[in-house]
Amino acid sequence: MKIKEVNENLDVIAKQKDRYKFNVSRSVGNSDRVQSTSFVDVSDIYGRVEDKNTLVRMLCESSEQHPHIISILGMGGIGKTTLAQFASKDSEVINNFDKVTWVCVSEPFDENRIAKAIIESLEGCTPNLGELESLFQRISRSIAGKKFLLILDDVWSDDYKKWEPLHHCLKNGLRGSKILITTRKESVAGMMESIGIIAVKEMPNEECWLLFRRFAFSGRSQEECENLEEIGKKILNKCKGLPLAAKTIGSLLRFKKTREEWQNILDSDLWELEECEKDIFGPLLLSYNDLPFKIKRCFTYCVIFPKDHNIEKDYLIKLWMAHDYLKEGNKVMEIVGQEYFDYLASRSFFQEFKKDDDNNIIGCKMHDLVHDFAQFLSKNECISIEDDGLKDPIINSSYHEQVCHLMVTIHRDYSFPNSIFSLRRIHSFLCNFEDSSDQLAPNILPKLFGELTCLKALTIGSMVKWSANVIEDIPKEIGKLIHLRYVNLRALIVRKLPEELCGLYNLQTLDISDCEVLEELPQGIGKLINLRHLENDGVWSLRYMPIGIQRLTNLRTLRLFVVSGGGGGGGTDNKACSLEGLKYLNIFGELRIAKLGNVSNVDEARRSELKNQENLLHLSLDFNTDEGERTNEDDEVLLEILQPPLNLEKLVIRNYRGNTILPNWMMSLTKLKRLTLSTCMNLKHLPPLGKLSSLEYLYIIFMWSLKMVSNEFLGIESDGTSSSFIFFPKLKTLWLYNMFEWEEWDYEITRKGEKEDDITIMPSLVSLTILECPKLKALPNHLVQNKALKKHIAGCPLLGYN
Repeated sequence: MKIKEVNENLDVIAKQKDRYKFNVSRSVGNSDRVQSTSFVDVSDIYGRVEDKNTLVRMLCESSEQHPHIISILGMGGIGKTTLAQFASKDSEVINNFDKVTWVCVSEPFDENRIAKAIIESLEGCTPNLGELESLFQRISRSIAGKKFLLILDDVWSDDYKKWEPLHHCLKNGLRGSKILITTRKESVAGMMESIGIIAVKEMPNEECWLLFRRFAFSGRSQEECENLEEIGKKILNKCKGLPLAAKTIGSLLRFKKTREEWQNILDSDLWELEECEKDIFGPLLLSYNDLPFKIKRCFTYCVIFPKDHNIEKDYLIKLWMAHDYLKEGNKVMEIVGQEYFDYLASRSFFQEFKKDDDNNIIGCKMHDLVHDFAQFLSKNECISIEDDGLKDPIINSSYHEQVCHLMVTIHRDYSFPNSIFSLRRIHSFLCNFEDSSDQLAPNILPKLFGELTCLKALTIGSMVKWSANVIEDIPKEIGKLIHLRYVNLRALIVRKLPEELCGLYNLQTLDISDCEVLEELPQGIGKLINLRHLENDGVWSLRYMPIGIQRLTNLRTLRLFVVSGGGGGGGTDNKACSLEGLKYLNIFGELRIAKLGNVSNVDEARRSELKNQENLLHLSLDFNTDEGERTNEDDEVLLEILQPPLNLEKLVIRNYRGNTILPNWMMSLTKLKRLTLSTCMNLKHLPPLGKLSSLEYLYIIFMWSLKMVSNEFLGIESDGTSSSFIFFPKLKTLWLYNMFEWEEWDYEITRKGEKEDDITIMPSLVSLTILECPKLKALPNHLVQNKALKKHIAGCPLLGYN
């Protein structure tokens, strides 16, 4: 009804606009943001000395770029402008330039206003010019023969078309001229082609305290200061290293006379304080308003996680996807989610990034004040609560009616909050157990699933990989949650999933990772026609994949595919999907094929058409088996047939029984960066891996029959010929482990017509690890002579490392 009323009002307004012939104006008014200046009393600046010294050094050093561009990057209120002011007043900077010019840019990026401001600073008067061409000509003449420093504070626009003409006219100054910008957006620093970037971090607590007490304790007696110091330091913790917050809250406390008033500030949430809403959240609001509408929703949703929570990026994106936040025409939702995450990260809404071995971001945190700001914006639509057993966290709150997305942390020995059953409209329920041994009472989940029927996202498994949870049964009532799109059952100790799960036709993600005792997937899994992600990494107990899996044509993620043992696998003949079923899927990212030794018909493997999985980047081939021993030749034939796509970046071969690893396709993997050969028991010679042009990481583990590494490892033929002068050109890390019979590692470099000095081996190697190779006698010369190489060697007594 409210929406209907709003629409009727809009219709009336539209009719009045037409009646009175109002025109829609697209002009942009003047910014009402506070204009910054270069004036500052450096004695009032606390901390930032190290950052200032780094910036001064960058401003005064020579550079090939002309003019040299430096960026100061950070979230609103972190102190970017103060750092620029601090450095601009340094005597070394002042003496290094003929002219220092300060322009507050803000939004919009008005070229005329900026050009006039630059001229006014250079010449001392405002030019009476209207054309942009004339203004730029004037700037070019004014800086001719001068070494200048131009500081552009608070730059928001990353539109290169607006920046390019100004940049060109600034090239007329003397070499050594610099441009310093401050911005919240990483894209601005990139667009301006910054040579140096200073990412401003939170202030250390002791420096923040000095700034805080300057304002909070101003005008107080020594006795008052001592009396309030302890509580003041507790209040300072709310600032989390943000100078603007320390200054704002300190200024607020200056007029609070009694300890009780200070205690009230300590007990209050920041969004409840009017001064904080204006002065602390104001700068953050500018960043928020700069976001596209759809990304604003994604940002405020993040407040469902408690403060200081490690947010897993992939988990967050799948939650966004479950709530339709990522729909953009025909674009792939997962790609849109990655773009949205990167957008927020580049604008300092996230911090403390966690990265994988390939330097890809896999997790992050939110600054506490950014979290407070998001809570302020969400109006308690998204909340996280803790059940501490003292009071009901929902009923005793003022936000019962607003809650749409909830994360609850259950502490040990406390009962499940009954008030949650009354939240029938919530769309997200994320249950976080403080201890992995905690579990819900048997009647909780059936009741929960029966009441919260609007849920789109459900987590009752672990939020962190490798953390177990003792929930042993998923009740059939889960089938009532027909709107579910995301289900996290990660690390539960369930042996079987209910068939009712297969009635959740809207389901996009099913996460059963690390459910280490789960033996079967539901037979009706083929009904989940919208399933995009089956996260089943670490479910080693699976006996087979149900035949319906091959009907999931929307499936993008399948971490583990288990080859059935056929008649010997517990009567799975008619229920199991064969390896051939992979050809019906389009797998993205990574796939591990386990129990390849169960393949009884190589034609089945050939029909899997693995090489056509163009979006598969990481492949693991595990040749273990449920059956008895197989012949070495079986594995060699199977490996040849299982040709991966040519754009593969990571390959793992485990439990391989062949005598050689040299399929015809291996040397064609020109994009392969990581290779692991593990537990290849019969392998006596390593393949010619030195030919792999993109290989960066190589791990060789448990080669119990290997005695010698020689020319074949590099790719030099037995007659000494080779097509290459450089072997392992990009290899950075080499790991050799548990090779108990390995004795010799030497190359007989006898290339026809070439000298040994013409051969280059592993020029990029930075890390070498050799563990438990007790018979290895010596290292090759290229490793001994590499003094910069970081070596970790143990369990190799003949090399002098016990």
